[in-house]
Amino acid sequence: MPVISIKAETLFYIGSFAVKNSMVLSSLVFCFFIFLCISYYQETKKENKSILYYTLHLMLRTLYDLFYSIVHEKINVFFPILAAFFLWILIQNWSGLLPGVGSITVKVPAAVVHGTVLKEKVETTKHEVTKHEEALEVPLFRGNNADLNATLALALISVVMIQVYGFQFLGFKVYISKFLNFKDPIYFVLGLLEVVSEVSKVISFAFRLFGNIFAGEVLLTIVAFLVPVLASFPFLILEIFVGFVQALVFSMLTSVFFGLAVSKH
Repeated sequence: MPVISIKAETLFYIGSFAVKNSMVLSSLVFCFFIFLCISYYQETKKENKSILYYTLHLMLRTLYDLFYSIVHEKINVFFPILAAFFLWILIQNWSGLLPGVGSITVKVPAAVVHGTVLKEKVETTKHEVTKHEEALEVPLFRGNNADLNATLALALISVVMIQVYGFQFLGFKVYISKFLNFKDPIYFVLGLLEVVSEVSKVISFAFRLFGNIFAGEVLLTIVAFLVPVLASFPFLILEIFVGFVQALVFSMLTSVFFGLAVSKH
């Protein structure tokens, strides 16, 4: 029976910094993402452009039109971060479906996996044994968005930028009045509810993305274990679609919140 861990496993330490298997795959995806960006930029200078350029250009043009319908004239300000959210989450989601992700394993000391770097010794009546001295097989790669730490980081970036744009476009006094308004008790209570709403966005963003991607990976693992031959293929197609939808939902909700944050009403 496959062992499923809800948190990313530690592979090794750099000093006191724990390197997780989700970070390994995320680093590879980051390099691929930078490669796409550089390739697209270089293609814009050429007369005879490649299929890669036209594919990326079509995607970016479609995203631009989509986000324009939400944020309107502020699209040029918001589009870079919105497109980055969509493409980054999409590539991360799809990278977790590649062959070898979750199936290629390495042996790691249990003390490292469990975070017990310093070996703890337990006295017994006959001899002294070392806890966690055995090696465990853990996946070398793990989908980055199947790690709650990664989705929480994306959620925090999104919500922090909502506040930044709110202050930038409305000014400190106008924007802070959405949360602290002492005109009358009703406005004061509504302001407190707005504070709760902003905090809940972090939880909503993080757990929605994490839950959908982690559940998909668990489903594929269980189906492949029960019926190894081709049974997981329909579910793989479904997860490709789910990965696209989750990237779109995250970026579109962010664009909606951007638009609300910079509106005066």
